[in-house]
Amino acid sequence: MQRMNLEEAPAALKQLVGAALRGETILIVRDEDHIVQIVPITQPPKSRQAGSAKGRLTLAEDFDAPLADFAPYTS
Repeated sequence: MQRMNLEEAPAALKQLVGAALRGETILIVRDEDHIVQIVPITQPPKSRQAGSAKGRLTLAEDFDAPLADFAPYTS
């Protein structure tokens, strides 16, 4: 975790952002009180689109056939 005084932070902003992107916790302090935390922005997941995998998937002919391993349990 890095702590930096508010007055020193502008000069080191590029390094602080780089450290935050690498996963470090960056705290900006004023008079020993934490006032700001620098964290990377997480991208929201892309929305799904119905039918986007059409033609990419195939099912085996025996997809829904009983499995031999389960034969003792089905009698």
